Amino acid sequence: MPAARTALDPARLTVAVERLFSLLRQGNPPNDISLTAASTLRRLEREGPRRLTELATAEGVTQPAMTQLVQRLEREGLADRAADPADGRVVLVQITQAGIELLERRRAVRAAHMATLLEDVTGEDEALIAAALPALERLAK
Repeated sequence: MPAARTALDPARLTVAVERLFSLLRQGNPPNDISLTAASTLRRLEREGPRRLTELATAEGVTQPAMTQLVQRLEREGLADRAADPADGRVVLVQITQAGIELLERRRAVRAAHMATLLEDVTGEDEALIAAALPALERLAK
């Protein structure tokens, strides 16, 4: 007889993820970059160089807003623009080494904050969270 499947309540999961996100944001480094800037850098890190229009669409912002964001990231040395090797007329935005290092520092600070939050978790809950990690990672792709 197959094991009974536990019903996953999407609304309950949403609330839990929102609360966790809020708790993680409290652990952001001082003078941190905006959420959209961090998301854009993560996308460039994960997916490689992208057109400005692709970034704007993916991040859900207007092209002028993404242009301003990319200009700010360029000024801070976190991203730069380069010609597309396949089509010299096209400009691609890419993350710089400084951008990668900033994301690594943010992750380290947030991981330390998460470790503090996990100190109050029981061994049983810690095991359940650890068991859920692969599924959450696949969901977050």
